[in-house]
Amino acid sequence: MTENEISRIIYECAIEVHKTLGGPGLLESVYEEALVWELIQRGLKVERQVNLPIIYKNNKLDKNLRIDLIVENKVIVECKATTEYNNIFEVQTLTYLRLTNMKLGMVVNFGVELVKNGIHRVVNGL
Repeated sequence: MTENEISRIIYECAIEVHKTLGGPGLLESVYEEALVWELIQRGLKVERQVNLPIIYKNNKLDKNLRIDLIVENKVIVECKATTEYNNIFEVQTLTYLRLTNMKLGMVVNFGVELVKNGIHRVVNGL
């Protein structure tokens, strides 16, 4: 399955989660857990709250990055639930993509009235 095929399923699942939970207003962790459930129901492998070590000049730092979701070892998903969207979320996801050598990430903001308007694709050489 390609990154684009996976992203289509993530998109559909995000809409289903948002609709079923009644739209915005819940904690990010609630949407994240529901999204994981939907993705698994569709047969996708999902890793949640993945710790990513940071290597700085051949030295592993004490602090790790934490990635919300990695789907099928190909797509990073960062879940948000905010009314104040910030483009830094996409920059953060691009950094995660570069550090993992992955090509596609998605920022899914469940804090908007229509979640389709809160889904942003982030690419790294795709």
